[in-house]
Amino acid sequence: MKPKFANTMQRPGQAVSFTSSPLLASKTPLWRSKLVLIAFGAAFAGLGARAAYVQVIHQSFYQRQGEIRFARTLDIPASRGRLLDRSGQIMASNVPATSVWAIPEDINVSLQNDPEKLPELAKLLGMRVPELQQKLAQEDRSFVWLRRQLDGSLNTDLQALKIDGLYTRMEARRQYPEGEAAAQITGTLNSDGKGIEGIELTFNQELSGQSGSRRVIKDRMGRVVEDTGDRVAPVDGRDVHLTIDNKIQFFAYQKLKEAVTDQRAKSGSVVILDVQTNQVLAMANYDATNGKNSAMRNRALADSFEPGSVMKPLTISLALERGIVTPQTTFQTAPGYITVTGSKITDSHVHGVLSVEQIIEKSSNVGTVKIAQQIPYKDMWEFYSTLGLGQKPALPYPGVVGGKLRAYKSWRPVEQATMSYGYGLSVSLFQLAQAYSVLANDGEMVAPRIIQSDTPAARQRIMSVANARAVRHMLNLAAGPEGTAPKAQLEGYTVGGKTGTSHKQEGRGYAAHKYRSTFVGMSPIDAPRIVVAVSIDEPSNGKYFGGDIAAPVFSQTVGQTLRLLGVQPDRAVKPQIAVTAVEEST
Repeated sequence: MKPKFANTMQRPGQAVSFTSSPLLASKTPLWRSKLVLIAFGAAFAGLGARAAYVQVIHQSFYQRQGEIRFARTLDIPASRGRLLDRSGQIMASNVPATSVWAIPEDINVSLQNDPEKLPELAKLLGMRVPELQQKLAQEDRSFVWLRRQLDGSLNTDLQALKIDGLYTRMEARRQYPEGEAAAQITGTLNSDGKGIEGIELTFNQELSGQSGSRRVIKDRMGRVVEDTGDRVAPVDGRDVHLTIDNKIQFFAYQKLKEAVTDQRAKSGSVVILDVQTNQVLAMANYDATNGKNSAMRNRALADSFEPGSVMKPLTISLALERGIVTPQTTFQTAPGYITVTGSKITDSHVHGVLSVEQIIEKSSNVGTVKIAQQIPYKDMWEFYSTLGLGQKPALPYPGVVGGKLRAYKSWRPVEQATMSYGYGLSVSLFQLAQAYSVLANDGEMVAPRIIQSDTPAARQRIMSVANARAVRHMLNLAAGPEGTAPKAQLEGYTVGGKTGTSHKQEGRGYAAHKYRSTFVGMSPIDAPRIVVAVSIDEPSNGKYFGGDIAAPVFSQTVGQTLRLLGVQPDRAVKPQIAVTAVEEST
């Protein structure tokens, strides 16, 4: 009997018999075929609809999402402008610098595979190994700054390490050739290159310029793989030309630093003004406390204090201008004190009868008070205000203070008396220099400048030429052998100036052994070219009078400055310095 399916065997070339194959002969339901066809059709229709949705209807949205993930607009930084001194010497400029960053997730794996590179990397970065490890252990696994603005030459050494996940970026670092000598003037930048102190802060916008831009595509490692769109070129910042003279600034700083150190003082400041233009030639500060914030503080502009006897020539200038006294008018200062509404005001010595000239020469508190008592409160307040006291100097500099000068309507007799010789009001050292520049400039107030300008400075007459010269003669006597500051004298040039030795406030009273020593003067005395103001805070090496502490700094600074300016000497004899100076009244 033959097998049932024997007829299904097929010889080569024989056609298949669908009716004889049980698999092929079975009928497939028509609905199943249609279902499969419909399913495939629906799938392709869905894909087409999705493609149309993505590429046509919401094209802009998805394109934007893609750009967010991979497209970037990179800033093309503008070159920051320079700070230049009056002769074009650089005080601040940009130099190439290397900033180092890493992807912690990648660099940690690389350093684990090659641990010897960790100390090498730390050494190049100027870091301790534990410090570097701490940075790499931060929670953000995709980015961390390791160091910013290192020496640009380190870029090659860092790349030579061949550490995966370690990247460098070339930036610009601010360089200050004058260093600490001019730090309080120039100021400084933060890590993002923005000014945060001094001139860098005031003129940050002008110095910064305007950044350009470029549109790029980046990969996940942050590398640029393609430029897209046009570049916008940066606009470099403009240079700022200061009136500062680098050489004068450096010399003034050195002499100030020596004085503060020798006298074991807390700090000191020097201001040098060019009388002809009232430009700031130097403004040096030195802080012995070594505090970071204190070291950057421009104390000549930012600190106010009770000036002491340097106010006396200003009070007498007003009395001369109002016709209340002449230089030869005399006053009885014996017995060396005066009582004003119950308060006793004394001199350091009993002088007897003194002329107005001698009151300045001997620095008599009693004589000054007797003169001030003849001046109306309003006149005195207006004159001080016109000289710039109680008002911020018109300098483009951050943190400038105006001091304190109370409205005259609230004055009492004793307050007018103490203000006449420098107590009960406060000023900055720059304000004192500006006020004395009126005497040096034959009675005219010239608007101060620290930025060079072609526009003539504004001028205002404050007092007559004759009275200004009369007070200058008194200042010459005060700096002479019989005055309070013979140590202000120097060979080759005549000088004039006034000392100030004031007790420092402490609580509601005055500290018994804390002083501020000040000297403000000018040279040459008949035709002054410069005004120099010096102040030393809390000298503690045994001396504290302005004639002993501040006057020598004035003398050294004036001599060097006049020589650098090419001013011809107006005296040929050596200065006659008295062995013992007259002590001023404080």
